Amino acid sequence: MATPHINANPGDFAKTVLMPGDPLRAKFTAENFLSGAEQVNNVRGVLGYTGIYKGKRVSVMASGMGMPSMGIYSYELFNFFGVENIIRIGSAGAVAPELDLYDIVAGMGACTNSAYARQYGLPGAFAPIADFGLLTKCVDEGKKLGVDIKVGNLISSDTFYSDDSDAFGNWKKMGVLAIEMEAAALYMNAARAGKRALAICTISDCPEKGTETTAREREKSFTQMIEIALNTAIR
Repeated sequence: MATPHINANPGDFAKTVLMPGDPLRAKFTAENFLSGAEQVNNVRGVLGYTGIYKGKRVSVMASGMGMPSMGIYSYELFNFFGVENIIRIGSAGAVAPELDLYDIVAGMGACTNSAYARQYGLPGAFAPIADFGLLTKCVDEGKKLGVDIKVGNLISSDTFYSDDSDAFGNWKKMGVLAIEMEAAALYMNAARAGKRALAICTISDCPEKGTETTAREREKSFTQMIEIALNTAIR
């Protein structure tokens, strides 16, 4: 059934959905990696597609930016459309100094400065983590392509423009690899629904080094991450 944010029919989505933040990256993935891709969602321009990759049915749909947006779309996919696995294919800013542009990181965990977990009424701090099976498959698929995927903690931030000029210095001290804006909400929704999730991100900017990718590069050049995610999805 359709929801307020997804106008798809039952069965339109595969059991595994890749979720970039950018609708245009979803479109690029569908057009360049999936055969017979059909558009299954277009509400608010959040494009979703289902097609075939190496003989297996896979979907890709954008999540938009930030945890509220990811929270809505992943919740509806998990709870109303029978989706079992969501793999985020996003961009992230480097926090760890050893990271460079186009490095790929996988979030074993997702720290956050968000209050998203308060809704669960837990008597403490919830630690959002990836599904171990998806994570190990992802690392294996990276090795097959000669990619050394960096695995560790992400920080999912509620703010892109922070009033604190050193907002993430303390996270760096704790070994956090990169900053993005969606993984923690995805991991919490998966935990609550009893489903599986993984966030894979390509480093799109290195603030301390003063380097960054363009919007067009973020849309079209993260092909290595996309291929790893797709190979993970069909295993």
